[in-house]
Amino acid sequence: MDHEFCEAASVKIIGETIMSRRTVIAGSVAAVATAAVGKTASGAAVVPAVADPVIELRQYKLNTGRRDAFITLFDREFVDSQEKLGMRLLGQFRDMDDPNRFTWIREFPTMAGRAASLTEFYTGPLWLAHRNEANSMIDDNDNVLLLKPSAEGLGFRPVERRLGQPAKSGFMVATVHYLWKAPKEGFSPFFETSGRSALERAGARVLGSYIGENRPNEFPRLPVRQGEKVFVWFTHVDSMADYERAMSALRGRAAVKRGSQMLMPDLEERPAQVLRLKSTPRSRL
Repeated sequence: MDHEFCEAASVKIIGETIMSRRTVIAGSVAAVATAAVGKTASGAAVVPAVADPVIELRQYKLNTGRRDAFITLFDREFVDSQEKLGMRLLGQFRDMDDPNRFTWIREFPTMAGRAASLTEFYTGPLWLAHRNEANSMIDDNDNVLLLKPSAEGLGFRPVERRLGQPAKSGFMVATVHYLWKAPKEGFSPFFETSGRSALERAGARVLGSYIGENRPNEFPRLPVRQGEKVFVWFTHVDSMADYERAMSALRGRAAVKRGSQMLMPDLEERPAQVLRLKSTPRSRL
C-alpha cells in the first residue's frame, strides 16, 4: 500500500497536567461541488467553515534527515492543489521534539463527502505525479486522529492565507487528553464551562476543541485511529516562551483557587500528550 498523507488524585490542575506530563504522540479531495475555494478582494484564499466538519490530525514519521525536503515538496505541491478541491489545509508543522516528525491538519466540510474527496485527490494526476517522491521520504503515516468539534461552533474558524505567500510565523500547541469515558460524560462539559475560560484568562487562547469522530472510515486506504476516547484542544502562540508563561500563570491561579473551577476531575486514563509544533511557511495557523 502506498504511504499516504495520510490526574493521579481525584482532581488535577489543568496547568500541571499540561506541563508535567508532556510527551509527544507518534501521530488526505474534492468536497461536494458547492464547497469550492473562494477569494477575498485582496486575493486571499478562504475556505469557509462548515456545519458538519471533520479534521484529520496527521503525524508522519519521516526517514531520518528528510523532513525539510518533504516540507518543501508538500508546501509546493499539496497545499493549493487540495484547497482548490474544497478542503482546508489548516496547518503544516515541524514537531519541535522530534526532528523526523511532520504534523499536518486538514478539514473536510462533511464526513459524508470525505471518501469522495480523498478518492478524487489520490487518483488525480498531481498526486500520481509526485507520490513516489513523497513516499520515498515517509517511514510511517498511520498515526491519524479523525476528529469533530467538541460542540457546535468550537471548531477552527475561517483562516485567511494569501495563496503563494508565507503565513506569519508562530507555534501551535495541540494537547491530547486520553479519557476513561466518552468525552461527553464529564470532560467536554467541564472544558467548555470552566477549562476553556481558565486557559484563556491565563493567555492560552483556544482555537478549537475536538473529540473523536467514530463514524466509519469510508476510505480505508488511509487508516485512522478510531474508538479512542480523546479530547484535543489547540492554541497558537507567537513564541514558546509565551506558552510557558501562560501555563505558569494557569498553575499559579490554580494554586490559590484550589477547590474552584480551576480543578479538573480525574477523568484521564493516562497522561495528556502535548505536541509542540512550529508552523511551516505555507501553514494557515
